Amino acid sequence: MGRGIAETAATVGINVLIIERDEESADACRQRISETLDSEIERWALTKSEKKAILSRLKFSTDLTEVAECDLIIEAIEEDFTSKKMVFKELDRICDANTIFVSNTATLSLTKLADATTRPDKIIGVHFLNPVPKIPLVEVVRALKTSDDTFKRIKKFAEDIGKTVVEVFEYPGFVTTRVILPLLNEAMQVLLEGIATAEGIDTAIKLGYGLNVGPLEMADSMGLDEVLTWLDTMYHELGTAQYRASPILRRKVREGHLGKKTSQGFFKYDESGKRIDVN
Repeated sequence: MGRGIAETAATVGINVLIIERDEESADACRQRISETLDSEIERWALTKSEKKAILSRLKFSTDLTEVAECDLIIEAIEEDFTSKKMVFKELDRICDANTIFVSNTATLSLTKLADATTRPDKIIGVHFLNPVPKIPLVEVVRALKTSDDTFKRIKKFAEDIGKTVVEVFEYPGFVTTRVILPLLNEAMQVLLEGIATAEGIDTAIKLGYGLNVGPLEMADSMGLDEVLTWLDTMYHELGTAQYRASPILRRKVREGHLGKKTSQGFFKYDESGKRIDVN
C-alpha cells in the first residue's frame, strides 16, 4: 500500500521520502515500483522518460528522523494499533508542530491514535484502496478532534493526486471496509460449504452484479492476512456475526497462502499478479 501511495504522489510531480524498516525492504520497494512502472510502459500508458522522472522523485531511507522536514506524513504500516501508536508518538516528537499526520488504517480508531500525540487537530485518516494508482477513490476520515483546516488541506492533497474524496466520520471500518468485508467473508463461507467452486463464485458475483473482480480474487489482492485482521478487528468492535471470519480464511493464513503477494490464495498467480489458469 505504501508503495502505491508513493508512486501515485510521485507520478503527479510530488517529491516523496519513503521510510522502510531496513535496506532490504527499501531495495524491494524500489524494485517493485520500477516493475509496476515497466508494466505501464508495456501497456503504452507510460514512457521510459516518464518512468525516469517518477523514480527521480522518490528517495528511500531507513532513518525515521529524516521526515522531520516533511509537511505531510502518511503512515502505511501493518494494521496493528500498538505499532501505529508507537510510530505516531515518535513522529510527534521529531516533527514540526504544524506537520499533518495521516494514517492509512482501514479499521482502527484515529482518535485513539491522536491521543499519542500533542496535535490531535492534525491527525486524520486517508484510506486508500489497493491498487492505489488505479482506484480513483479515497476515504478521508475525520477523527474526533480533526480540524476543518486539516480536512481541507488533506482533501486538496487527495484531489491533487487524482482521487475522488468521500468525507467519513470515524467509526469502525468507515464505509468501504465495513461494507465489503461481509461480502468477502460470505463468499469464503459459500466456498467452504461446497456450494460452488472459487471460480464459480467469483464469476457469479462479478457478472451478476457488474463488478470488475470477484470477491475471492479481491480478497487475494488485498492480502488474506490483512482481510483476517480487519475481520477480527470489526468483530471485536461491533460483535456482529457477519464479521466472524470464515474458517477457510484462517486456514489459508495459517498455511501462508496470503493471496497475490505469495502467489497463492483462493487462486494462483504469476510474479506480476496475474491469475494462472490451473485447468
